[in-house]
Amino acid sequence: MSGRSQESVSSPDGTAAVLAVSPSSAERVRLRKILSRENWRLNEASDCCEALALLRNENVPVLLCERDLADGNWEDLLKATAGMPARPNLIVFSRLADEALWAEVLNLGGFDVLTTPFEPEEVLRIALAAWSRWQCDFGASTARGAEAAGRRGMSAFAD
Repeated sequence: MSGRSQESVSSPDGTAAVLAVSPSSAERVRLRKILSRENWRLNEASDCCEALALLRNENVPVLLCERDLADGNWEDLLKATAGMPARPNLIVFSRLADEALWAEVLNLGGFDVLTTPFEPEEVLRIALAAWSRWQCDFGASTARGAEAAGRRGMSAFAD
């Protein structure tokens, strides 16, 4: 698990999307309160099925997922997003987070692990790191794809 940060954590320059997946509305509310302080736009889902439906319609750089869900778990979401062209960086959270979970998440391709109850600075720091990594991995290609789609749309009007 990540070390504690003593300094204030900033957010992305523009609004960045985060998807929080948890069967607990209380956990989603806590995350909404933490992320609303900065430039984060929080999408919410209660299970894997709902999360995947949201992910099919929007590029989401950061996926915060509770360890266990009603219709699966974090590993199911990690596998389901692996084939996405701009897959989100998955951060697992759990009250029972320990070194074994952290090692498993990292070894299987997840980004990090958070312990609940959430420490706001830690959530913001790890979300920003995951977003920054996503920007390096997919941000430029996603922007180029959107620009190319826009040019194709404009050329349709030119004909």
